[in-house]
Amino acid sequence: MSRNPIAAADISAEEVVRFDDVSMRYGRGPEVLSDLTFALAPGSFHFVTGPSGAGKSSLLKLIYLAQRPTKGLVHLFGQDVSRAPAKVKPKLRRRIGVVFQDLLLLEHLSAFDNAALPLRLAGAKPADYRNDVAELLTWVGLGSRMHAMPATLAGGEKQRLAIARAVVNRPEILLADEPTGNVDHDMALRIFRLFVELNRLGTTVLIATHDQDLVARSGRPVLHLEAGRIHRRGPMGPGA
Repeated sequence: MSRNPIAAADISAEEVVRFDDVSMRYGRGPEVLSDLTFALAPGSFHFVTGPSGAGKSSLLKLIYLAQRPTKGLVHLFGQDVSRAPAKVKPKLRRRIGVVFQDLLLLEHLSAFDNAALPLRLAGAKPADYRNDVAELLTWVGLGSRMHAMPATLAGGEKQRLAIARAVVNRPEILLADEPTGNVDHDMALRIFRLFVELNRLGTTVLIATHDQDLVARSGRPVLHLEAGRIHRRGPMGPGA
C-alpha cells in the first residue's frame, strides 16, 4: 500500500485496559470469569485462548462494556468503568472496535454502507468519509465489492468487511472474537496480517481464538483461560 487509510491512534494512557481481581456471572448462574488480574499496554497485541466455555467472549464483553463485573475493577484508558453509567458508555465505545463472532453485518446495506455505519452513527456526512471508506475497503481487498450486498459475499469477504467496519473510526483498541473461525488457513493468515498492520499503526489488539496454529506462528503474548481463570501468560511460539 502506498498510503494507509488508518492513522496511528493517539494513546497516552499507560494502560489502555486493566482488570483488578475481576469476576463475572450471568444472573444467578455460576461465575464465568474468576479473579482476573492483567493489563494491556498501549499498542500491544495479545491473544486470548482456551476451550469453549472458558470465558473468552465474556472477557471481551467486559472490555466493550456490554457486561459489568460482579466483583473487582475494570479500567479503560485510565478510567474506572466497573460501574460506569449508561450515558458515558457511547463515548468510550467509540474508542473501541469490535469484530463480533457472528459478524452482525446488516443484510440490507451494501458493503460500503456497512463499513461506513460507525461514522454515520457518529454524525459524519457522507461527503466527508466517502473517499476514506472506499480506500479502507480497497485496503482489506474489497475495492471491487464495495457495492455488493452481504448475502453475495464469500465468508472471507464478510470477515474482512467486519474488520473494516470495526476499524473505520480508528479505534484505540480492537477486539476480535474468533475472527478466523469460519475461513480457511490462507484466509486466516491474511486476516491476521491485517491485524498486525493495524497494531503497527498504534492500535491495541486483543483476539479471542481457538486457532492454536495461528497463535503459535504469531509469537504474540497469550492469556490462556481455563474455567474462567487465567492459567498461562506470555508468548507462545512454534512447538509450544
